[in-house]
Amino acid sequence: MMFGVVNNICEATIKVAVGRIGSPKVMVNAVIDTGFTSFLSLPSSMIESLELPWSCLDFGTLGDGSEAVFEMYTASVIWDGQIQIVDVAASEAEPLVGMSLLYGYDLRIQAIEGGIVSVQALSELQ
Repeated sequence: MMFGVVNNICEATIKVAVGRIGSPKVMVNAVIDTGFTSFLSLPSSMIESLELPWSCLDFGTLGDGSEAVFEMYTASVIWDGQIQIVDVAASEAEPLVGMSLLYGYDLRIQAIEGGIVSVQALSELQ
């Protein structure tokens, strides 16, 4: 099980260890975005400092319905104690955790400032 917190502007956040495959990881505080279908987004400056390898271009639909092109990179993350290889979208917004990383997990949010965010594998609930 993983835990995070609801910040002072009511965003559910969680820390994720991310880095280049086979390299040391950096802890990143990311906002959970259930409207984001990919795994993870990071600012370009962070992608550059982690030296993540470029993967491809991908198209996405933003919250306002407009289409955008995203540069995609490959990273290694520690998620629920396990190393996973994930796609990372370059975005100048704050880091985001998307639904692909949350897939197979139960997400609970105490929707108040300072509230607890918990993420637990569905397999642990059965």
